Amino acid sequence: MRNIFGGNDNSDSTRGTEMDRVSRHSSGWKELLKYLKSQESLRILDIGPTSSTNINYITSLGHSIYMANLVEEASKPEWMVAGAGGEPVTFDVDGFLAANLNFSGRTFDVVIFWDTADYLPEVLLPQVISRIHEAMQPGGLMLAFFHTKATGPETGFSRYHLTDTDVVQMQRAGNYPVLHTYNNRQVENMLSGFSNYRFFLAKDNLREVIATR
Repeated sequence: MRNIFGGNDNSDSTRGTEMDRVSRHSSGWKELLKYLKSQESLRILDIGPTSSTNINYITSLGHSIYMANLVEEASKPEWMVAGAGGEPVTFDVDGFLAANLNFSGRTFDVVIFWDTADYLPEVLLPQVISRIHEAMQPGGLMLAFFHTKATGPETGFSRYHLTDTDVVQMQRAGNYPVLHTYNNRQVENMLSGFSNYRFFLAKDNLREVIATR
């Protein structure tokens, strides 16, 4: 995890140029942007590959930003634990949460979850959602994307860059496969701990949701 408050990071600058970015209209980001511009000194949790664009933009609005790339971390073999006595290999959920989602008592007003859910092991996802929910302020907002297809060029793992419009820019950031896709009912169950949620229609193969803590 990277804890960045008012700082800068250029870790994405060597992984492609702006020419590699694909612009995508996002109704969810449009709504969230209105909220960010109407508030002051919010704490934002960006779950995804580090983007200096996002860091610079969020801090320019007067907010602070904290980043965690859970997909990259979850793909590391160190989290796979062999069971005793011939039991199958399992994912070390508790160890992963302790190492990657320990916020030291810090809470967040906004979480940008992107499409992280689709790339995480199914056994890990409920605990990740629960931990993020616990770390959000009452009334806080979470923006999440969900793929409707598991394969295809649009399912490549991407770094999302924020803009000052209703567009987000997508840039390939790794070869992690979509592990699961979730229908509306499954997403609703996933977000059952939130007070409410709102789905946004999209013309491509991404479903967007804003959930309220």
